[in-house]
Amino acid sequence: MAKRDFYEVLGVSKGASADEIKKAYRRKAKDLHPDRNADNPEAEAQFKEANEAYEILKDAEKKAAYDRFGHAAFEGGMGGGGPRGGPQGQGDFASAFSDVFDDLFGDFMGGRGGGGRQRAARGADLRYNLRVTLEDAYAGIQKTINVPGTVQCENCSGSGAEGGAEPTTCPTCSGMGKVRAQQGFFTVERTCPTCSGLGQIIKNPCKSCGGQGRTEKDRALSVNIPAGVETGTRIRLAGEGEAGMRGGPSGDLYIFIEVAAHKIFEREGPNLYCRVPVSMTKAALGGDIEVPTIDGGRSRVKIPAGSQSGRQMRLRGKGMPALRGGGAGDMMIELAVETPVNLTGRQKELLREFEDLSEENNPESSSFFKSVKGFWDSMKG
Repeated sequence: MAKRDFYEVLGVSKGASADEIKKAYRRKAKDLHPDRNADNPEAEAQFKEANEAYEILKDAEKKAAYDRFGHAAFEGGMGGGGPRGGPQGQGDFASAFSDVFDDLFGDFMGGRGGGGRQRAARGADLRYNLRVTLEDAYAGIQKTINVPGTVQCENCSGSGAEGGAEPTTCPTCSGMGKVRAQQGFFTVERTCPTCSGLGQIIKNPCKSCGGQGRTEKDRALSVNIPAGVETGTRIRLAGEGEAGMRGGPSGDLYIFIEVAAHKIFEREGPNLYCRVPVSMTKAALGGDIEVPTIDGGRSRVKIPAGSQSGRQMRLRGKGMPALRGGGAGDMMIELAVETPVNLTGRQKELLREFEDLSEENNPESSSFFKSVKGFWDSMKG
């Protein structure tokens, strides 16, 4: 039977890029793998056919020869030579699939030669939760925090070897940090068990750090908390995280801000809210009151006569500053009209007299009870 065109086998056009060819082969290899097609006797042959096509088309020189001479380029001494590892059609599948394996998992497992890059491993990032007051968030503040973590070992200067000696190349993985094992069709790559993926071993570990190149130590750090921070604000201190392994770079320290609740003010973004109780007579007659501001000052607010509970008044620019500039929010004053308690006999007498004279002074309650009377009358009807 004549061989099918390799481009047709993989389902790509002749002008397909190397990346498109690899993706097409990856799909074919996944769909046709014998382990997934036990009930399809043709799957294995199609699997080998796709492998043969990819073995040729993935190689630029072989692809050029195939584009020019077709299948004849690899038959009868054309000079191209068949794929390594036995009869054409089987090819070096381990090599072909290894390319796809690296494409799928290379970044996750460090890629080829990744062990060498891991010799000096970067330290882990750290998180520190910092609680500040609303006043601190308004003005900004310099805080000193104590951070537990690791620092570079002073005895070995971070190398992990006694006396600062240089580590030697791992004999198991030859410095690659990974070893490969053949399992049927698959080439499986694992972290080297001897060097734990570092690519190097230390014959004489440092006694202070046990070969890690870092030691435990608490550090006092000064942190600048900018004005306007709010709960959830994240501050990054580069290089202040865990020390790296064997001289690797340190991680970063991330400080997460929590602004504590305030007894007087409530915050909503850049705006502040302040609930201010006022007497019944002050709300009825009107007048001036003094309210606090977050900067420690005070502002005079005029209460209009006849004010009701829930009425709001705005003090512009008296809220929280914007974190990255751009002015400040506002402060909202919400009135809470307070009913007097613990009345004396004379006060009760005056209030009853006032009640008799104020039938027309409570339009909202009058309107409500008229509606209620109408509701009851309609129910009777």
